[in-house]
This record gives sequence, structure tokens and C-alpha cells, in this order.
Amino acid sequence: MAPFPGKAGQRSKAGGYAAGLIAGMAYGANPLFGKDLLAGGVSVSSVLFFRYVIAMACMALLIAWKKESLRINRKQFEWMIMLGLFFSASSLTLFEAYRYIPAGLATTVVYLYPVFTALIMVFLHRMPSWQSWISIGASLAGVAIMTGAGQGGSFNLTGILLCAASAFSYAMYLVIVNQSRRLASVSADTITFYSLSIGSVLYLALCIRSGIPLAAGIDSARDWLNLCGLGIVPTMVAMLALAISTKTIGPTKTAVLGVAEPLTAIAIGTLVFSEPFTANVAVGVAVCIAAILFMVLSGRRKQAA
Repeated sequence: MAPFPGKAGQRSKAGGYAAGLIAGMAYGANPLFGKDLLAGGVSVSSVLFFRYVIAMACMALLIAWKKESLRINRKQFEWMIMLGLFFSASSLTLFEAYRYIPAGLATTVVYLYPVFTALIMVFLHRMPSWQSWISIGASLAGVAIMTGAGQGGSFNLTGILLCAASAFSYAMYLVIVNQSRRLASVSADTITFYSLSIGSVLYLALCIRSGIPLAAGIDSARDWLNLCGLGIVPTMVAMLALAISTKTIGPTKTAVLGVAEPLTAIAIGTLVFSEPFTANVAVGVAVCIAAILFMVLSGRRKQAA
């Protein structure tokens, strides 16, 4: 992508970095809304279905309020189907991986998606900068330290492969949003709406196939509030910010900024669920923050040069 000229370009880049951080933080809010639902016996497929449907409905209201058009052509719709499948597959494979490996190890393996993103870009002859590679390595190391990957957990090939599939699917979503010429003229709002719509259909099919009633385990107003929170914050807000960031600063830098996700999840775990804040967590957080600052500041110096 060509650099944005002048102060307007700098503001646009700053907005892209901010959107990337917002996307990561919003995704990190998943435990805040989802933990009680799963603990209360709501199935994963039902949680994901209502999460996407609520997000889709809110997105439709936002688009109507902004008086935007959802009109796209057939080729663009084909790309939307692909985006929806990749994003939905990323969520589904991650939840399935939790059945086989500890959450800390899963978080670390899933955070390979910046590496996958960078490698896909190399394959497309879009070489990431050396600063991006350093940021990727540092943030991956920080996540590994934070989550204590490998400590007290057993290696399970199925779980590792599911996490790798989740990371790859997410990376493909980022790259397609940024690189597809067919989607260059499509707004972030429209991309988000159609991706959510495709995901909703997929999860509905999975719910029907499982034979579990959609609302099984959803017994109180609190459950519905959690579903609404799950649909709005780590789904609609996160996907919308993700599309904005990817279109503005590119998929590789957006992927690195996704390190805000485990940072936010750990903060919520500590402040809301009274989970321990260990020395490993403190060191990992420091490394991740340093990786983000290095990437953002080095990008600003390069732009100013």
C-alpha cells in the first residue's frame, strides 16, 4: 500500500494503530462475558451462534443509522463468504482446542497468527519490514511468558493442530481484507456485517446438527446480558476495528497489535476473577508492551524520514 501523504496520512495511520489496539482489547473481553455462559452449561455452538447474530443485528442498526448501503456485487459476495468462513473457523477451532490443551498453551499457539500473516504476505511478494519481524518475535515471546506455555500442561497434537488452524484462519482473514482488490471499495461496516452473517449461518447449522436446543442453558436475564456483551464488544466492535486497522496499516502490523488481546484477558482475569498476577505475567506484559511501542514508534520515525 502506498504511504498516506502529510498530516492527513499521519492521522490515518494513527487511527489504524488505535483501531488495531481497540480490536485486540475488545477480543480480550471474551472471558468477561463468556466464562459464566460456558460454566452454566451453554454449548459452545449456541454461544457462538447468539454472539454472531446479536453482533450482526447491532451492525445492521449501525449501518441503517449511518444510511450506508449494503449493496455488493456477486464477486464481492463470494469474497465475503470466504471471509465469514475463515473468521468463524478461527473461533470454532480455538474453542475445540481448549478440549485438548491448557488455555495458556492454546493462547500462545494461536498467537502464531502474526507469523502466519507475515509469511502469507511474503508469499504474495509483500515483504514486511525488519521492524515488524522483531515486533512479531518479541510479542510472541511475551505471550509465551505471560501464559506460562508448557508449564504443567501436556503436549497434544490434536490441540496444537486445532490452534494452528485457528491462527492460520485468522491470518487469512486479515490478509484478504487488506489485499483483495474486489474489497478495496467495500466499507469496513459492510465487510463486518457480511462476515457476521456468514458466521451466523454456519453456527446455526452446527447447532441444528448437534441436536442441542439453541437456548439450552440460557436461563436468566444475566445470561442474555452476557450474550449481548459478547456480541457487541468482542465481536462487533472487535471485527469493525479489525477491518479499519487492516485496511489502514496492513495485516502484519494489525496482527502484532492483537497482542492487546491476551493483555486484556489477563487484566480481566486479575481484576474481575481474582486470578493471580505472577512474575511471569508481569514480565510477559512488559515484553508485549515493548513490542507494540517499538513497532509504532519505528513506523512513525520511518514515516517522518
